[in-house]
This record gives sequence, structure tokens and C-alpha cells, in this order.
Amino acid sequence: MDDVERQCFTVGVFPDVEWAQRGLEALANKGFPSDALSLVSKETPEAASLLHETFGVDGVKLDIVRIGPVVAHGPLVGAIQGRARDLDRVGVAATMRRAGFQPHDGFIFETLTARGGVLIGVHSEPRAADALAVMFAYGGGNAAIGAWAGRV
Repeated sequence: MDDVERQCFTVGVFPDVEWAQRGLEALANKGFPSDALSLVSKETPEAASLLHETFGVDGVKLDIVRIGPVVAHGPLVGAIQGRARDLDRVGVAATMRRAGFQPHDGFIFETLTARGGVLIGVHSEPRAADALAVMFAYGGGNAAIGAWAGRV
């Protein structure tokens, strides 16, 4: 298991790019650095713009089964890709276990993202509860903290 997979992620799905932008700005204002943040969104001009404005990158483009073409960036993407680099082939529901989530959580994240939601992840064990509170306050639906490997 990679080190990033052993760490804590807080994940939520925002209804759309506009809500995700508000959530990302709130997380930044609460002191979460951009290198702790992740984004997975259907590939749209608005999502590409958000990635570039927030992270200064174009992100990676994947074609994830059950979601379709996406733009993605951040440590959560690396964790759910895993060593097998199979996120695009097996989907979010099957790979979220690598970030400490149960398959049913992954199914919810996958379904909401496929419907146009924007999945945001925060890689921060010491401040996981803070990240969760910000996500809920700014529209991050089904936000949850993943379990830490070896602790459950």
C-alpha cells in the first residue's frame, strides 16, 4: 500500500462547478493548502477553468467507467489510481477503498459525479473534521472522512 493510501482523506461532492469553487475557496481560507486538495469533475470548460484557477494546472484527463471523460488533480487521484493505475477501467466505486471508503460510499461519489457533481478531496488527517465541516457548510453533499488503513 502506498503512503498516500495510508493517509486520511475527507471527500464530498459539490452540486456543480460554481459550488465547488465556493467550497475550494472556503477550504483555502481555512488554511488548507492547494497541494492537499483534489478535484474530479466531468470534463467541461468550467471544470477546466476551475482547475487552472485553483491549482494552476490543466489536470489529468481520464475516461472513467460509469462517469465518462473527466479532469482530475490532486493526491486523492493518486490514491484511488493506486499502483494498478486502474481508476478509469474499474471506476470510483471500486477504487475509493484505497482512500479509506467503503464501496457504497464510492458508489455514491461516483453516481453524484456522473450526474455533474464535482468531487473534492482533502488530504489532511489532523484537520479532517475541519475539512468535513467546511464541506457541509459550503454544499459538499455526502461528505465523509475515510477510515485510516490499519485502524478499522
